[in-house]
Parts: sequence; structure tokens; C-alpha cells
Amino acid sequence: MNRVKTTQDLELQERLVAVNRVTKVTKGGRTMTFAAIVVVGNGNGVVGYGLGKAGEVTAAIAKGTEAAKKNLIQVPVLKGTVPHEQYAKFGGARVYLQPATHGTGVKAGGAMRAVLESAGVRDVLAKSKGSSNPHNLVKATIAALGEMRDARQVAQNRGVSLDVVFNG
Repeated sequence: MNRVKTTQDLELQERLVAVNRVTKVTKGGRTMTFAAIVVVGNGNGVVGYGLGKAGEVTAAIAKGTEAAKKNLIQVPVLKGTVPHEQYAKFGGARVYLQPATHGTGVKAGGAMRAVLESAGVRDVLAKSKGSSNPHNLVKATIAALGEMRDARQVAQNRGVSLDVVFNG
């Protein structure tokens, strides 16, 4: 994966994906805590996710945002879409991403939509299969985006020109 080293010059926007209320029962009574999964991105190819747990929702969201800023990756976005088809899975969640023509929009469900829009992908066809757990869907979508490579990266890795990558 293409990790982003520094967040100094990035204008990151956060999106709350899910909040889960967790209750721990002890002999003293019930203790409520909250777990929030947050996606951050600059809308230009940088995206990350984080999980925050705290006694209050706002504190959980703040912790999730800080965790997401430490977990950023660079995604190749070509003309507003992904460079090629990609399949990935995490736990029981399986995701499939496919490039789409200009004007299609983001055809994806809740947790996947938050990740793709934060990354700056404007046109994509996406399908989630298996589990609809937002935690695993976010992680599977990040994994799929992290495996994406554009033609320049492929040419550089192979040590050939762009013409050879496209025409053989």
C-alpha cells in the first residue's frame, strides 16, 4: 500500500460512518461506551480510517479522527474514477470496484460510499457482497483502493515505457 508519510499540508475532511453503543454489565450496573468508525480524506486521492472508543460520542469521533490521520494511504484516481477493476475482502465483507464513465456517480452503499467519496472518486460502480458490517466494509474498501495501481506505476515497476504497458 502507498502510505502517506505526513499530514501537515493536507486539508482532511472527516466523515462519520457508524457509531456503535456498547454496554458492559458489571455488579455495579451498566456502563455505556461508544465506538465510532471515521473516514478522513482530502478528496484528491488520500484516504484513511480510524476507530475511536470513548464514554461519549463526540470523544469517540475525535479519537477516531486522530486514528484515521495516522492511517492514510494514497489512491490513484484517474479522471475521477479508479484505474481498473479490483476485488478485495476483509473478514466476511467482500467488495468489488469497477471504473465508470464520467457522469455515472458513486454507485455504492453506505460505508463504501463514505470511503470512495473521501478519496475523491466521483464515478465508480461498486458492489459489496457478504457481510454488511461497516467496520469490515470500510477495511475491505481501503484494501481494494490500496491495491490499485495506475499505468505510470506499472511502467515504473517493470522498467518499461508507458507505450509498452498499453500496447505490449
